[in-house]
Amino acid sequence: MIKTIDLVKIFRTDEVETTALNKVNISVDKGEFVAIMGPSGCGKSTLLNILGLLDTPTRGQYFFNDIEVSTYRERQRTSLRKGNIGFVFQSFNLIDELTVYENVELPLLYLKVSASERKAKVNDVLERMKISHRKKHFPQQLSGGQQQRVAIARAVVTRPQLILADEPTGNLDSANGEEVMALLTELNAEGTTIVIVTHSPTDADKAHRIVQLFDGHIVTENIRQIL
Repeated sequence: MIKTIDLVKIFRTDEVETTALNKVNISVDKGEFVAIMGPSGCGKSTLLNILGLLDTPTRGQYFFNDIEVSTYRERQRTSLRKGNIGFVFQSFNLIDELTVYENVELPLLYLKVSASERKAKVNDVLERMKISHRKKHFPQQLSGGQQQRVAIARAVVTRPQLILADEPTGNLDSANGEEVMALLTELNAEGTTIVIVTHSPTDADKAHRIVQLFDGHIVTENIRQIL
């Protein structure tokens, strides 16, 4: 599903040039659960943004479903993301002015899904995420764990092939963090490909494979046996 070849990302200002990714080669098969780990500033989030088509590499190639997309323009990347990639962020990234229901419905509006189908899909995913009783509430009326459930519901309502999660438990207590990881593990068991960035060894232990980044390089890859 995902393959990069010698991926390089350089950030430049007038005085400083920073190499965030340096010839990164990574592949993720359909149905895999991969955790990307490493110290702060090693390039984890930069890599996730490129994999999610939120950014482009400076050099190198990126294949998504066997299509080379590294040179796609923003409109092309946006079109490919819709319905194919779901995002879960540490900061939730919910829209404060929208209710829980409306936040989850938003990706379906972008896809021009009919009103009746939107209603069915949103209610179904809210029920599954055990947050349907809060659907008329606004994000600021929810706990951190509840907000992350809404964020996951929004990410999966379109049934994407791939979910990318950047520190999905970073702002949660241990109990809510465990619940979020259990939800992601369940989605993976149903066939959704998942890539997470995490500092947490406990979260990484849920993955099939752990990729360690350091100074923009992949230094190790460990395949785990999931019981």
